[in-house]
Formats: sequence, C-alpha cells, structure tokens
Amino acid sequence: MRVLVAGAGIGGLTLALSLHAAGIDDVRVLEAAPEIRPLGVGLNILPNAVRVLAELGLLDDLTTVAVCTGELSYYNRFGSLIWNEPRGRSAGYRWPQLSIHRGRLQMVLLDEVRRRLGDAAVVTDARVRDFDVRADDSVRTVVDHPAAGGVSEFDADVMVGADGINSAVRSALYPGEGEPPWNGLLVWRGSAWLPPMLNGRTMIIAGDERRRAVVYPMSLPAAPGAPVLMNWALARPAAEQERPARADWNRVVEPDSFLADFADLRFDWLDVPELVRAGGEAFLYPMVDRDSLPRWTFGPVTLLGDAAHAMYPMGSNGATQSIVDARVLAYCLARQADPVAALTEYEQQRRPVATDLQERNRQLGPELVISLAARRAPDGFTDVHDVIPAAELAEISERYARLGGFDVATVNDRPSYDVPVAVPGVQP
Repeated sequence: MRVLVAGAGIGGLTLALSLHAAGIDDVRVLEAAPEIRPLGVGLNILPNAVRVLAELGLLDDLTTVAVCTGELSYYNRFGSLIWNEPRGRSAGYRWPQLSIHRGRLQMVLLDEVRRRLGDAAVVTDARVRDFDVRADDSVRTVVDHPAAGGVSEFDADVMVGADGINSAVRSALYPGEGEPPWNGLLVWRGSAWLPPMLNGRTMIIAGDERRRAVVYPMSLPAAPGAPVLMNWALARPAAEQERPARADWNRVVEPDSFLADFADLRFDWLDVPELVRAGGEAFLYPMVDRDSLPRWTFGPVTLLGDAAHAMYPMGSNGATQSIVDARVLAYCLARQADPVAALTEYEQQRRPVATDLQERNRQLGPELVISLAARRAPDGFTDVHDVIPAAELAEISERYARLGGFDVATVNDRPSYDVPVAVPGVQP
C-alpha cells in the first residue's frame, strides 16, 4: 500500500511512524517548508497520546527533552487557587503527561522517521497543488516542488491531509471555505529561561473572564535551582484598532506592546511580566479554529489533525488528538484490505470525538472554572468552595476528560492499537 502524507508536523510524522510499525513502509511525507526546523512554542501531550508515542518506542527519547507534568492548577487574577488536579502518572495513568517544546517533539519524530523509513520518506519544499482520484481509487497528487525543478507528481493508494489549519488538501475538498474563523481573542506566546516555579512540574492557568495566562516548564533544571525553559501564553480580547491584516498574524512583537494589560498578574510564586520580558520577544497569534466538518473522507483521501479539526488551544488537545488520529488511521489501514473502507472506519472512530472537543473548546473547555470564579466572585474569595462546590469543579474536569477519551480508565484499559507485523520465516 502506498500512502502519501501532506504535512511533516506532529500528526503527519506520527502517522508515518505508525504506518511503519503496522508494516506499511511505502510512505512519503510532503512538507511545504524548504527546511524543517525546530520552531514553535510549548505543547502539552496528554497520556492518551503519550501512550501512542510510548508504543512507538519514543518515550525514553521524549522524556529527556520534556517535563513529566505532575499537576495542573487554576488560579483567579489574585493568585487564589480555584482548582488543582494531579496529571499524568500522579493521577493514576500508566503514562505521563509531557510538557515539551513543539520543535523538540517534531525533531524527535523526524529523526525517527528518517531512521526507520529512510531519508527519502520526507520530501521538503513540496507543497500540494492539486490531486485527482482515478477510477481504480488511486490518487495522483501534483506538488509545487522547486527543489525538483518546479512540479512533481506522486501516485498513491491513500492521500492524507495532515497539513495544518490552512490545509491545501482540505481546501481542495472544501473549496471556498475561507480563512479560519477568529473569536476576537489575541494570544501572545513565547518562552524564557527562569528558575522553576512551584514544584517544577506544575502547569498553571490564571486570570479572569477577559485575561488568561498559561505557564508551564518544558525542561528540568541541570542542577537544583538552575533555570528551566518556561512556556508562556497570554490572551485577551482585541480592541478594534488591533485587528491586523491576515498577513500580519504570527508576527514578532515587543512585550511592552501588550504587557500593561497583564501587569497585575504578579504572585508570590510567579511574576508573569518578568517571565515575558525574560524571553525578549513574543509571537502574536489569533485564537482561531475551524468549523467542524460533515465528513473528512472522500474515497482514498482523508484529513488528520488540525486539517480535520483545528480547535482552540484549551485542554491540551490540539497535538494530542493529532497523535491519536495518526495511530488510529494506521491501525485501520493495516487491518482493512480496502483502503477506502479503512479510511471510513478511521473517520467513524475519530470524527465524533474531535467534533465534540471542537465545540467544547469554543465553550472554554476545562478553563470554564476560571470564568465561573470571576463571575461568582469578581473581588476574590476566601474559600473557593463557597463560590464553586468541589463536586462541580471535579465534574467539569472529569466530563471534559471523558469527552476527549483521555480519562484514566479509557487510557489505561483500552486495547492497544499495535498491529502484529508478519516477519518472513517466523510463524505468527
């Protein structure tokens, strides 16, 4: 079976490794960028996706460049604790939650794809222009490929669009969809080296209904008290004059251009403005997603990750769900003789989960607890349970985990997506 993957991001590279593990080696990953570099900021990978990466043999490599997150804490704008919950192994999962720089994760995946499938498996400077499905259900894909003289063509039995929120494959399937919808929030992101906060393994989300700060460590200290790489993200609604043109998104901005609106987020255990200034620069993003789709699969062509279900960055589910998509898709392809039937099965398993998460993230996901605290106690509280009962806080968290398939029971007890691979001369 020949599989062509558009996009060498987290989902596309995980798919290549998952296909290889399932005995499908004729895989080509097309990446539009001329060079794959370790760009981006932080990601949290939940245990359901870490299980996938562990079963692919990557956990040891990843834990050397990540933090195994031990807890998640929500605070109001005064620094008062709203809700704290254990995460990863501390919560009873058999696998950790990982806080990691996106570029580091991508490089681990890329190195393994090249090692296991060969250097030719990843083709850079190759942007999908168009594709045609033939009568025999094979796919011919036309690619703008300057490194090969202009244009290349690739034939495959399966075409997977894993090329992100502005997916060329999705655009071909849904022409005229337009730009990703924006909810009016601006997000500034960056990283900085500072001494660890709290216990060194805590992710925090703090603020009120209008402003949020998300901070977590992505590395462990080389020695006690030594600096660690901290990820930070700040969000607030945009003023009318702050609505930049589409071409201005994801640009570098000076911290002083926005920090005045977050100046009071200073706590005994974290000074948010100090953290941001320590990084020296910030990247401005819109908070955008994609509307859910009625279908991902069209014959031998399907979508994966952000191309299928881009969602607001709440609940740590963007990269997490892309990784799970990849593993399920490889599992279906390995178990079905008919690729079209396999893609249909993949969509039946994955689209309902992703669609529900997209909708729940538009309703703030588990970060709803911060909004509830701000509405019910705008001037702060002495005991959070006077404002939000403990049972209500727990139910918000547990309901979201069940919705996304990453509650403890589901992650620990579900059957593996490993597929036995026949070895010549060895009886199964």
